[in-house]
Order: sequence, then structure tokens, then C-alpha cells
Amino acid sequence: MDSSLAPNPFDHQNTEPKKTFITSLIPHHVKEDTYFVSELKPFEQKSLQELKHKLSSSSFASSSMWGVPLLGGDDRADVILLKFLRARDFKVGDSLRMLENCLEWREEFKTEKLTEEDLGLKDLEGKVAYMRGYDKEGHPVCYNAYSVFKEREMYERVFGDDEKLNKFLRWRVQVLERGVKLLHFKPGGVNSIIQVTDLKDMPKRELRVTSNQILSLFQDNYPEMVATKIFINVPWYFSVIYSMFSPFLTHRTKSKFVMSKEGNAAETLYKFIRPEDIPVQYGGLSRPTDSQNGPPKPASEFSIKGGEKVNIQIEGIEGGATISWDIVVGGWDLEYTAEFVPNAEESYTIVVEKPRKMKASDEAVCNSFTTGEAGKLILSVDSTLSRKKKVAAYRYTVRKSTTAV
Repeated sequence: MDSSLAPNPFDHQNTEPKKTFITSLIPHHVKEDTYFVSELKPFEQKSLQELKHKLSSSSFASSSMWGVPLLGGDDRADVILLKFLRARDFKVGDSLRMLENCLEWREEFKTEKLTEEDLGLKDLEGKVAYMRGYDKEGHPVCYNAYSVFKEREMYERVFGDDEKLNKFLRWRVQVLERGVKLLHFKPGGVNSIIQVTDLKDMPKRELRVTSNQILSLFQDNYPEMVATKIFINVPWYFSVIYSMFSPFLTHRTKSKFVMSKEGNAAETLYKFIRPEDIPVQYGGLSRPTDSQNGPPKPASEFSIKGGEKVNIQIEGIEGGATISWDIVVGGWDLEYTAEFVPNAEESYTIVVEKPRKMKASDEAVCNSFTTGEAGKLILSVDSTLSRKKKVAAYRYTVRKSTTAV
């Protein structure tokens, strides 16, 4: 492999963003809590004990949440109670009211049985909201995209009346509940998810009411459940949309926001999520059918500077073996080719994939080649006509021939 492939995909030079609305609205990030009671400040420990005492005297003393009894000494309950306390700045009275309101809502909404309910919206799964993979720290990742609703027919089918809207809200909570079930609820464990929201082609006016209702539901009933909220493909007019739902958000919630303008989705997501877990439409290698084959195979990350050509050499391939590979460059706009070079000097190089211009919207390449003789595969990406440094990833497997010699 060329020396230019030294794995350092995040060493982006000269990429300090200009002070725009997108960068100026992001406060400093709040470090995620470990939920170890021993690490709490004295007044926080006192608030936790007071909340437990007040809860034990209420009508919700025997309540459970996500299968965890809230009283009884389980340290998983401490994680849940601390989420409500942190959401209300450790004010016990406010935290108790929030917790009781949430328990009432969960009972009315019948959330415990929601994950198995068929709401007749299966065509939205994998498109509008879905859980897919984990980030680099093990947080489950939930993706959201609402561009399908720019089609009036689809919008009317899902949001045409109050009954349809309520069913959609129920479905959206169902997706989140499935994500919450993946959490540990253990001190020092993974206790929150990552949310990625794609704002490309989002019909802003029509979804205003729905977005506010979703945000309100989540903030009132799922406190501290999101470690980071990543907005990708943020349009220039996002300041208008943001002003609509900003009043519904706490400062702590806003502190978890990450904004990425259009065209920078892969560069942003690679900082948080491994490429094998990022959907192909966002510059990753993950396809919906991959889950059928078990956990995703790890990929190698690299970067391509503007004006350079990178060759990835996969050597030691035996004759008759089949090599399969995936390769992607975030926001391609460059040339890609693949060729097989036999070891034997008298043999000719085989062009496996002819040089082709990859567009920014193109998804990851997925291909395979069965060799006739021993040699190496060379994957080339040519960015000599570009000025921008880009993140990229590839992976491969080699299956030896089973034919007897």
C-alpha cells in the first residue's frame, strides 16, 4: 500500500469553519455522565436520595421503567433516576413531577408493549427513522430522514388527519423504544444513543407541527437519552427551522448538537461512527441487507488529499481465489479503477473495473473478482483534479479456491 495511506483520516488541514449560523449556535459539549453515584457531588447524591424518598411516598412507588424497578436498590434504577435529575438540574421537586408525568404517559401510551406492535408503517422503516449500528463508543445510532414527505401523496397518507398523525408519533416512539432497549442502564455502561438527522429536502413548513410534537415527547419522556444529536446536510435556511423548535429545547439538549452542512455528511459521521456502520447513502459501507450476514466486517479508514492519487494494493492472492471488496470516498467526485496484476512476469494486467468518474451521490463500490493465477489487486482513487481532502474507507475478504489440485 502507498505510504499516503497512513491511517489518519481526521487530520483535516485548513478546515476551521467560518463563523456562520451553523457553527455559532453550537455551545460547548457536555461530557456524558458515567452514572457512578460515588462520582456525584454531595448535593447531587443528596438529591438522588431525596428523590427516592419522595418517590417511595407517592402512588408510583412500585413502578418500573424499561423493566427496571425504580426503587429497591438496583443500580440500574440510579441511572434512570439520575437522568431525570440531570434534566431538571437536580431540583428534586421538578424531577419528581417530570418522572411521574413520564410514568403516566408511558401507561397511557402503553409503551411496554409498543416494540412488538404492527402500526402498518413498515414502508417507513429504513427510510424515515431506523436504528443502524453503533458509534465508536458503543452507542446505538438512530437515523432520521424526512425527505420522503416532500411528496404530497406520502405526506397526506401519513399526516392527513389526527388519527394518522397519532399513529406516526406512536411509530416514531416505537423506533426510539427499540433503541432504548439496547442500552445497558449500568454505571459506566452505554446509557444513551446517537441520533443522526438528515435535513436534506425536508419539507420544513409541513413538518413543523410534527417535529415540535416529536421533540416535546422525547424531551419530556426520554431525558438524557441522547449522547449526541448530529444534523447532516444542513441547508442554509436552517436558522428559520431552528428558531421554530429551539424554544422547546433545554440548553443541555442544545449542547449536544453537531451541525454539518450539505456535502460534509461523511466527513462528520466518520468522526463518531466507523465506516462499516454508516449507511451507504451517507458515505459509509453499511447496506440494509448486511445484518443478514452477522456483525459488519471492519473497514480501514484513510484520507485522500486534493491533488493526489492513492493506490490500495492487496497482495498475496492465490490463483483461483475470489476477492470481494467495498470501497468508498465521502463525496466521491473523483476517478476510481480496479486492476489485477499477476505475479508472473509474462502475464498481463487485467482491468477488473475500467476507470470511471464517481459522482458525489454515488454509494460505496461493492465488487468481487475470481483470479486465474496468483497476484495482487490494486484499487486506485484519483483525486488529482480536486482540491478538497476527503475521508475514505475500504475492506476486503479473500476466499480461497476449494477446487482440488
